[in-house]
Amino acid sequence: MSVSPYRPARLLRAFLAGLAGVAALGLLLPAGMRMPVEGASRNDWHPKSFWYEPWGASGVHKGIDIFAPHGRRVVAAVPGIVVYRGHLPRGGHVVAVLGPKWRIHYHAHLADAHAPSRLVRQGTMLGAVGASGNAAGKAPHLHYAVVSLLPLPWRYSSGTQGWKKMFFLDPGALLEDARPQAATVPPR
Repeated sequence: MSVSPYRPARLLRAFLAGLAGVAALGLLLPAGMRMPVEGASRNDWHPKSFWYEPWGASGVHKGIDIFAPHGRRVVAAVPGIVVYRGHLPRGGHVVAVLGPKWRIHYHAHLADAHAPSRLVRQGTMLGAVGASGNAAGKAPHLHYAVVSLLPLPWRYSSGTQGWKKMFFLDPGALLEDARPQAATVPPR
């Protein structure tokens, strides 16, 4: 039995079409967000902290710090897939969720991370506010960053690490329309 020389090409075209469909679907999903810290509002972070410099070893602060009491619930701002849950030297206990529009939602300095290792719905508990990693000894907060996997070249700047601005989005601006969520009392 011989294999037609056209069959591999047809399979490759079908695979590429499917891949393009998945990529387009990721871009078309609505990205409505909710506040990732229960009970927090815009008053709980400084609006100019995104891309603030100088900022420690990283040079530029590529997210916002949402301050809240230690142990306050941190939830998924968007539905997505948990792509990392673990410990990093600077971030401490972290959870990264791949959400709509091919954006990674990075949650750092958690007291603990109990995100499931799978799909999460918006509002699924990811962990609790803490001060792990390089936030040890500081006020408890969630470092929240949003990273686009697709470059956004119009955001490039000639400033410090300006090329990285093509990937990092201001979470504070994205959360402007997000509804604050009431804090829930943790079970005793």
